[in-house]
Amino acid sequence: MGVPAQTNPAEAVADGDTADARTSTVVDVKGLTMHYGDIEVLHGIDLAIARGDVCAIVGPNGAGKTTLVEILEGYRTRTGGAVTVLGLDPSHPTRAWRSRIGIVLQSCEMPAALTVWELVERFAGYYPQPRPVAETLELVGLSDRPNARAGTLSGGQQRRLDVAMALVGDPDVLFLDEPTTGFDPSARHQAWDVITGLRELGKTIVLTTHYMEEAEALADRVIVVVAGRVVADGTPETLGGRDHAPSTIRFRLPEGVNVAQLPSSHNGGFVADRDHVTMTNADLDDLEALIAWCRENTRPLPGLTVERPSLEDVYLELTGGVR
Repeated sequence: MGVPAQTNPAEAVADGDTADARTSTVVDVKGLTMHYGDIEVLHGIDLAIARGDVCAIVGPNGAGKTTLVEILEGYRTRTGGAVTVLGLDPSHPTRAWRSRIGIVLQSCEMPAALTVWELVERFAGYYPQPRPVAETLELVGLSDRPNARAGTLSGGQQRRLDVAMALVGDPDVLFLDEPTTGFDPSARHQAWDVITGLRELGKTIVLTTHYMEEAEALADRVIVVVAGRVVADGTPETLGGRDHAPSTIRFRLPEGVNVAQLPSSHNGGFVADRDHVTMTNADLDDLEALIAWCRENTRPLPGLTVERPSLEDVYLELTGGVR
């Protein structure tokens, strides 16, 4: 749910931040460390998130993602390093700074008897310049349910309400913690539509997720954290060298053709596997040679696919197969 500043609007305005956030970098982290007693859970993390980006932070359970995000939100004090969010150190948050942050927790429970409108209106009162309630409900796809009681909402609708309460303060940065955990595929895609709409509003979004397809669908950048360290940082297309990784060519062998007749390759050639033929570690030259062979022999290649490693494949390699 949204976490509002614990003050009234007048106090928030009076406490305006001296460090404005009109630069291109919204989150800036250098050498971040965190200890719990003798245990170091974050080991010198460096990262920067630009204004308007959707950044997914992924990694196995216990990697330090939650600790990292809670430090960025201003709810946990770091051991060392430098951190700014919207130009301010989150370990010294002001009321006005908190009014520019929206947080959607992984799970929360709303008063079941209150309506959607009542809950969003209540949260709007915590902020100095809230977005109109009706407009907020329209943005998250709840404009047709203003009088529905929270206890009657489906899981997907409940998540929309959580986002509405985080969005009603018109924050500059939204933190989404596992926004679609436990959702069925339909509800998950509905939530993705809402998050995509927030990107179009120019919001900077930091989300944690265990779903690689979610990171690929939503994120401009993916940061992989393993054992308290950033082990990879890039776009979904380039993460871990994915854009340069070898592809796999696969098709059904044409009738009357054996594998030995197919074009050879310096990458190992084609291998018959039941009713399919596969070449792993294939590159563009291999594909061009295969297409040329098809044209020369006027042979089709039934079921032809060319696949590169998925984002999940890359993630599992980076994390040693640990989720």
